[in-house]
Amino acid sequence: MDKHTKKRINYRAKGARNGIEILIVGAIGLVFIMAFNLLRSGTISIVEIFLVSACLGAIFVGFLKTQEPYYSLILSESAIEYRHKYGGWYLSHKNFHSCGVPKVEKGSEHLELNAVGLKLNDIDEFLMSITPRIAGKLLIEQRHFFMQVVQNHCKNGNCPSEWLVEDTQHRSARGISYNGLIAMFANRTKHLKLLTGYDLLLPASVLDTDIWAFSANLNKWKREPHQFIASQLKD
Repeated sequence: MDKHTKKRINYRAKGARNGIEILIVGAIGLVFIMAFNLLRSGTISIVEIFLVSACLGAIFVGFLKTQEPYYSLILSESAIEYRHKYGGWYLSHKNFHSCGVPKVEKGSEHLELNAVGLKLNDIDEFLMSITPRIAGKLLIEQRHFFMQVVQNHCKNGNCPSEWLVEDTQHRSARGISYNGLIAMFANRTKHLKLLTGYDLLLPASVLDTDIWAFSANLNKWKREPHQFIASQLKD
């Protein structure tokens, strides 16, 4: 391991684990069932059909897991890097303000979103660095989080139309214009910031640790990146 690699903390998504193992078990099971049927006479039973389907499903799930990046999040002294099979994003240390777990009020209760919210110093710097492909995927994958927040603020059914319709045009506070998927993503971040105080979301599924613990650690990283990275690697 070189010096550059030692200065990074890698987080692996829970959903990406055990892909090879699941694929191998499914393949072995399928081969065994097919060989068993070739060596005996008679027609295939319903149970065997079910087992074949289960093995094919395991192979498919295992294959999908192997297509995910090995590490979903990389934390270095200078930046946070998020990796997705359709791309990713990069957030510099100076552009990171703080983070926390967004909450949604439901009656007298406060329900937490199963995600970490990130607050940025300069949203334009971030928007100009992402690609339309990853912006589109995140819009789809994280829509249910956004709708949880929106539904709480629209209890009487009167939601502002801009919250529900993804506009393909956006002009930032600095006067920078965006269009297409980047504009849709920019509008989503704008509404999310208004409703929760955070610009971006990191779902719990992309982390291998508790969201509250990760949030606390990320705020420590903001204050003392070098010291935090060193302490985590020592542990």
